[in-house]
Amino acid sequence: MIDVLFVCLGNICRSPMAEAVFRNLIEKEKLSDQIKVESAATSAWHIGDPPHRGTITKLAEYNISTEGMTGRQLQKEDFQKFDYIIGMDHSNVTNIRQILEQPDHPKVMRFLDLTEHEKDVPDPYYTGDFQETYDLVIEGCQALLDKMKREHKELSR
Repeated sequence: MIDVLFVCLGNICRSPMAEAVFRNLIEKEKLSDQIKVESAATSAWHIGDPPHRGTITKLAEYNISTEGMTGRQLQKEDFQKFDYIIGMDHSNVTNIRQILEQPDHPKVMRFLDLTEHEKDVPDPYYTGDFQETYDLVIEGCQALLDKMKREHKELSR
């Protein structure tokens, strides 16, 4: 099993959106028995909360479920559990590295570094633009799956 963790500041907008989109993508590719995906926050603000209503609404437009998803905080143990730990922006990556006490490990990466974008995934909690975030998440999730298929030949069958 390959384990993926998406991380943002509060775990109610960007990282649960990425979790839901990636879960939907791997289900369509019939890889759910080989890849597990979760999301977490660097802060403790929204532990136990469902995704933001804007995230739920945007994902519902594309028939992507957020059922059963609740916010949780990143834990030191997550470093051992997950193969890919992906921060939605530079600040998230810095915080992830501090929390996990892993200053420069390759399994920790910035989400859009997998694409040609040099920017971060903007936080729709502040921008209100859930469509822009969704568009970037779709692109980043496909890039991540492509990367995983290159690194794990068993996924390409």
